[in-house]
Amino acid sequence: MNKQTLFLAFIMCLLLSAATILPANDLGARAAGDDLWPTKGWATASPASGGLDDQLLLRLDKDMAAGKYSQMVDSFAVFRCGKKVFERTYQHDYAKIYAKEAGKRGPYNERLTGRYNYFDPSWHPYYHGTDLHTMQSISKTVTSVIIGTAMQRGDFQAGLDTPVLKYFDISKVKNVDDRKRRMTLRDLLTMSAGLEWDELKGFDTGYPQNNTSLMEASDDWVQYAIDKPMATDPGKVWKYNSGATELLAYIFQKETGQDIDDYGQKYLFAPLGIRHEWKRTYMGVVDTEGGLYLNDSDLAKIGYLYLHDGMWDSQRIVSREWVKESVTPYFRTEAEPDYKDGFKYGFNWWLYKLPDSTEYVWMARGFGAEDLMVFPKEGLIVTVAMWDILPTSTGHELTPSDFLPAVKTQTCAEGVR
Repeated sequence: MNKQTLFLAFIMCLLLSAATILPANDLGARAAGDDLWPTKGWATASPASGGLDDQLLLRLDKDMAAGKYSQMVDSFAVFRCGKKVFERTYQHDYAKIYAKEAGKRGPYNERLTGRYNYFDPSWHPYYHGTDLHTMQSISKTVTSVIIGTAMQRGDFQAGLDTPVLKYFDISKVKNVDDRKRRMTLRDLLTMSAGLEWDELKGFDTGYPQNNTSLMEASDDWVQYAIDKPMATDPGKVWKYNSGATELLAYIFQKETGQDIDDYGQKYLFAPLGIRHEWKRTYMGVVDTEGGLYLNDSDLAKIGYLYLHDGMWDSQRIVSREWVKESVTPYFRTEAEPDYKDGFKYGFNWWLYKLPDSTEYVWMARGFGAEDLMVFPKEGLIVTVAMWDILPTSTGHELTPSDFLPAVKTQTCAEGVR
């Protein structure tokens, strides 16, 4: 054996030794070859190969097609072991279904025409005939991810305890008091801004005076949100507020000098191979509270990124610390019809505790019942898209408990996560 061969053998031994001492749970440190990266599209496989019960998924498919959950389920997909293992879509003629509502002014249609007529089939639920589905408030979660990306890169340098009013001319803001002066970026991310806001018992029920409808009917959403009086001390009480996330779009521009959609495209969407569209307000500000469009497969990539602690194919997109903080339960939310015990809430992530378990499922959720469910213990990702928006609807959301029984093995086949 010559010297060159001996040297190569020595190097290989060193590499193998280094690989054996990587922490088993340090996903960011694992070799890229240990994971499948669906940047250019998900590999497909059978549910069984991912340790899932295909018969249960087929029963769910049958129930969805039959309208057991809602007459307006558009799709659902299941991902495990780095692969798409189940996907179904259901066709609906929304131009016909919502024809009456499309021409009637109301809380979902304050201007009758355009991108904020929620009954306009050119805009909802699919973007101009494409496969990109409205994500509604999943946009809030993705906004949080982009802020984390900008912090990781050093482009967003302000700390989360920075006062919100730092970014405004206070002389042009209404209802300024000591409480509003203490409101921080962290409060916006955790829905604890303290602003007077009626949404969960307004927008979902079609109440015409709810603040989100009034904001979306206004020309200047940012001004509408920042002008609201304070109802509680910031950082103390959870109160769902779409205006709080719209403020983050404005603040992102002020802090980084860059548009949050353009930035997200360059440093999040493009690296993950995500196609998207993002609506803007009438003043041209990115609609971070509800204007994003994605398809199921690309939505699942956001969950896959967080399953891997912010790493994507050997590239760090978001810091491990941001991922951890994002899914830390800071506040308890209000009870809902399909979630009697409510959720905990992180940085624009909904955290659902599974029954008889200490595990939280990480969720992004949108009006109309769009859902991203990430089961960190099982390495499972589920996406659901609906467009069930009428206050009179008898439909209901699918929950993590509907999908968890499909898990037959706790680990992925072939060691692929």
